[in-house]
Amino acid sequence: MRVVAKFGGTSLGTGERVARAADSVAAAVREGHEIVVVASAMGSSTDELLEDITFDAPERDRAEIVSMGERTSVRMLKAALAARGIEATFLEPGSDEWPVFTDDAGEVDVERTQDRAGALADRLDEVVPVVTGFLAETPDGEVVTLGRGGSDTTAMMLGKYMDADEVVIVTDVEGVMTGDPQVVEGARNVARITVDELRDLSFRGAEVVAPSALGYKDDDLDVRVVHYQHGDLLTGGTSVEGEFDSLVDLNETPLASLTVAGRAIRNRPGILQDLSAALGEAGLNIDAVSSGMDSVTFYVEEDIAGEAEEVLHREVVDHEPLSSVTVDDGIAVVRVTGGELPTRPGVLARIVDPLAEAHINIYDMVTSATTVAVFVAWEDRERTLEVMQEVF
Repeated sequence: MRVVAKFGGTSLGTGERVARAADSVAAAVREGHEIVVVASAMGSSTDELLEDITFDAPERDRAEIVSMGERTSVRMLKAALAARGIEATFLEPGSDEWPVFTDDAGEVDVERTQDRAGALADRLDEVVPVVTGFLAETPDGEVVTLGRGGSDTTAMMLGKYMDADEVVIVTDVEGVMTGDPQVVEGARNVARITVDELRDLSFRGAEVVAPSALGYKDDDLDVRVVHYQHGDLLTGGTSVEGEFDSLVDLNETPLASLTVAGRAIRNRPGILQDLSAALGEAGLNIDAVSSGMDSVTFYVEEDIAGEAEEVLHREVVDHEPLSSVTVDDGIAVVRVTGGELPTRPGVLARIVDPLAEAHINIYDMVTSATTVAVFVAWEDRERTLEVMQEVF
């Protein structure tokens, strides 16, 4: 099996942890597996280096300085592997076999990176490459960084371009947890999670796998997240399943919007919970929710709008901050879903501008990490769907 193993900064934070990482790699190699190692900077050295740049340094110099963390890590790991009788080599920008390149625009040079990664893959039966994460090389041979979480991106990119069977992210958490174990009691490991779920969590603060890295995940590439103390690269942790599919979807039935207005409603603890719970207890499904300064809007299937209005009206009467509930029907929703949405600047403009040119009025927009829901008049649904399909 061919595995790309990425070791995060915490998993390399001390000499003991470097030794533990080398033990896990050596064990996998002795079992006959082909291993590529991607190393982050040891501990928090990158952040410390950035904090020490208190002067106005050119971007080229800044990249060279912060790259020293990763450059140190790969040398440490290579030496630790050699001490265990494993043939290894460290790779950094400028090395003859270095695999990650950018083009003149600063984007990943896919063709050049694929070629070099493929050549490196052909040697995996001879040597374990230990690659600096986070870094890339420009056409001029300069060092640049891949941004926050760039070591994850390096690992996922190499996993895809080296035709690996699996990418293992070794970090300081027990895979993906049901909650932050430092905040909630009883948090436990999640055995499996979809790539869409993980990306949503990552964009909302879960520090597991960098969102930018997950775009390289496809159905042929398995991904697991394991704790650095686990000691086995080939088992345990959380499996990340599936791949991102760009999708433009039209809800087949019309919706109605129910807007509850009230004084400073967003500053009233428990109001949103009470309203949602009331609808849930009545067996009424909520399609989407949006909120403003003094209102909350629930979108439900049009055929249950009357019942939903009665439920919400009772809540309005019972809660002093609430003043009224109004209903508007004949609404369509078109959803655009795609793993790359959050990393595409101007994506909302790409939705709004073509609809404005088509003279389609937008009632509302609701966004999540990977989905944008556009609400329009029911009679505009087909044209909206066509416009969105043309764009995406």
